[in-house]
Amino acid sequence: MLALFKKLIVAASLGLAAASAYSAPKTVLVVGDSLSAEYGLTRGAGWVALLEQKLKREKIDATIVNASISGETTSGGRARLPALLTAHKPDVVVIELGANDGLRGLPVEAAATNLRQMITLSQQQRAKVMLIGMRMPPNYGRAYTERFFGMFSALSKEFKAPLVPFMLEGVADKPALFQADRLHPSAQAHPIILNNIWPTFSTLIQQR
Repeated sequence: MLALFKKLIVAASLGLAAASAYSAPKTVLVVGDSLSAEYGLTRGAGWVALLEQKLKREKIDATIVNASISGETTSGGRARLPALLTAHKPDVVVIELGANDGLRGLPVEAAATNLRQMITLSQQQRAKVMLIGMRMPPNYGRAYTERFFGMFSALSKEFKAPLVPFMLEGVADKPALFQADRLHPSAQAHPIILNNIWPTFSTLIQQR
């Protein structure tokens, strides 16, 4: 009887420890460009802010650090990341970069190298990494657009990092969901963007 009681205590303790690890507060670092930096939007209208609100509604204990900068490239993100990792010690790093490299027609191989180093550095700091992919407009040529889009899935497989293939799915083909510059999504588009990101992110953030 005493032995059974001890087993029950041990099982309960392990259960509490597991629950504690599952629900432990997490820090999420988002490193992105204007698509994540609320360019042209009222503060709080972008997908990152909407993500933070959704986490609260879902009672998921996580703090979002949005380190996104309009105009950022993969080289800029790579240069800034070490200091961000040191300052915030994130549990999850969301990388939303590459669009500006693509729009400038920069070599896909260079962008891939920068992203690869960002992922490596994050994982070395024991952070989980999630990639957010992008597509280039067809006027950049089929060869370039396919290489660019394929870069994200290749990196995802290489590092076993979850991937949102195209954050503008359901947005890119709807001109009414863009600001006057026709490059940046309007506030009405950002809930759609969050819906594209949430399934992958929610699985990752709730992993122990």
